[in-house]
Amino acid sequence: MEQITIEEFFKADIRAAKVIEAEKIKDSKKLIKMQIDTGDEQRQIVAGIAEEYTAEELVGKTILVVVNLKPVKLMGEVSKGMLLAASINGRPVLAEFNKEVPPGTKVK
Repeated sequence: MEQITIEEFFKADIRAAKVIEAEKIKDSKKLIKMQIDTGDEQRQIVAGIAEEYTAEELVGKTILVVVNLKPVKLMGEVSKGMLLAASINGRPVLAEFNKEVPPGTKVK
């Protein structure tokens, strides 16, 4: 495993974000499109979690998102960030908070 410095780690802007809307992307088994509140703006992210989570159960969740990634296009939808999740036997498990955290709160 490659090691990074603390300075390299802090280049990632990880924040709490609240899922405002979510919908499965048509013609995709895995992708869900979400509108999230990052504290200072609303933006769209796309994540490959539809085999484990429904769009309805994501709405209202506070998740962890890397907000300073370059946007990418997935199945015609622009994703402006990446949610954090563990992978257990290839299945995603969302990283969540165990207490209420306001959208935009930085993760250190």
